[in-house]
Amino acid sequence: MGNMQEMLNSTIYVAEFLALLFIFVVGVGVLVALVLFVIDRMQTEDAIRRNYPVIGRFRYLFSSLGEFFRQYFFAMDREELPFNRAQRDWIKHAAQGKSNTVAFGSTRNLSVPGTPIFVNAAFPPLEDQFAETQPLIIGPDCETPYAAKSILNISGMSYGALSAPAVEALSRGAKEAGIWMNTGEGGLSKFHLKGGADIVFQIGTAKYGVRDADGKLSDDKLVEMAALPQVKMFEVKLAQGAKPGKGGILPGAKVGPEIAKTRGIPEGKDSISPNRHEEVDTFDDLIDLICHIRRVTGKPVGFKTVVGDPDALRELFEVIAKRGAQSAPDFITIDGGEGGTGAAPMPLMDLVGMSIREALPLVADLVREYGLRDRVRLVASGKLVNPGDIAWALAAGADFVTSARGFMFSLGCIQALKCNKNTCPTGITTHDPRFQKGLVPEDKYKKVARYAKKITKEVETIAHSVGVPEPRKIGRAHVRIVQDNGRTRGMAQIYPKH
Repeated sequence: MGNMQEMLNSTIYVAEFLALLFIFVVGVGVLVALVLFVIDRMQTEDAIRRNYPVIGRFRYLFSSLGEFFRQYFFAMDREELPFNRAQRDWIKHAAQGKSNTVAFGSTRNLSVPGTPIFVNAAFPPLEDQFAETQPLIIGPDCETPYAAKSILNISGMSYGALSAPAVEALSRGAKEAGIWMNTGEGGLSKFHLKGGADIVFQIGTAKYGVRDADGKLSDDKLVEMAALPQVKMFEVKLAQGAKPGKGGILPGAKVGPEIAKTRGIPEGKDSISPNRHEEVDTFDDLIDLICHIRRVTGKPVGFKTVVGDPDALRELFEVIAKRGAQSAPDFITIDGGEGGTGAAPMPLMDLVGMSIREALPLVADLVREYGLRDRVRLVASGKLVNPGDIAWALAAGADFVTSARGFMFSLGCIQALKCNKNTCPTGITTHDPRFQKGLVPEDKYKKVARYAKKITKEVETIAHSVGVPEPRKIGRAHVRIVQDNGRTRGMAQIYPKH
């Protein structure tokens, strides 16, 4: 009887101990969770953890295990779209200032048709033979030409499509890196100006920021914008890669007081851009518009478009040939059909517009054919986010490259594909204060600057490898393109006019 009582007492003691242990473990867990909650809320480096304290950490746990699962069950690093994990990781590491060296061998399939292969030199330059990339003058005959310093710059992203802290971080990062920032068609906001960066003012089809009460182009507003020292150039937007021939739409729910003021539109109403500039019916009209803006502002003026039919673009150069080189745009931005945006109809995003890989060499050849190589600067845009992309564009004939999504990744974009909603988890494309607070400009601008500088550094590495002292010396002779049969062919043979 005594033994049974002892066993019962022992069982009770064990049960009580286990219960106390359970309570202790749960208590410690709750305490740890609270501490992590406070830490995550207070830190400014990571938007996901700031917006989703504690549980946001699981994303990085699963991400760190992703390589194992992808290897056996899911997509490999080079298989995701629109940007694969290898591309995104390169940008992330560059933005964080980490090494981007890799081990054991390339994971890229080098037999895919269209892949550029750079031709390494037998005797590359030594370090004392390297050259600094010099600023390139845009609009030399303008009253106020622009000496553009950087090869890579920030493409058009409107305040409205992007949040205020995102625009501010990009502005501050651009200033730090010495690159320009395009406003996008939404006009020039105080957040664009906040960082002190050079600004390219984009004039969209709705003329946001430079329109009168009737929505027409206002010379007074143009003069007002041109008077700002930070505004270096004006870009007339004809089309963008993700939706050629379709105007932008910003829902009225996003048109708050600041956006309404910036765009010059009523608060709370849908912001709808026409499919084209109403006063531009021909290339003659386009040249008239460009010359008018240049005359009023005294600053370089160019245009942005997507190539559909190369013969149609030839008409532009015929018009310039008739009117004289002084009538030519100071720069042309070529966006590829693979370009991105916050929201666009799937048929336009998937099926309309020539890829930058085909369009850029064709336009570069036209510029050279009509004797405008030193008069008209070429800017390449459209899914160019890594050093190899930029080096290829320079070889194809570009003077500059602009990127939007590359810089979004540097801000912390995780490709959640929610740009068309107001729920972007990183605070980049949302106006919801709950999500915006995760993006702290004081931290993010440094990542923007590091990404831009790292790109330049590694494009220089490619340039030295092919045997030239600086990136703008990379030419078509330095690139071979993989063909359908798996063999490569010189880019200079495929596009011999350059």
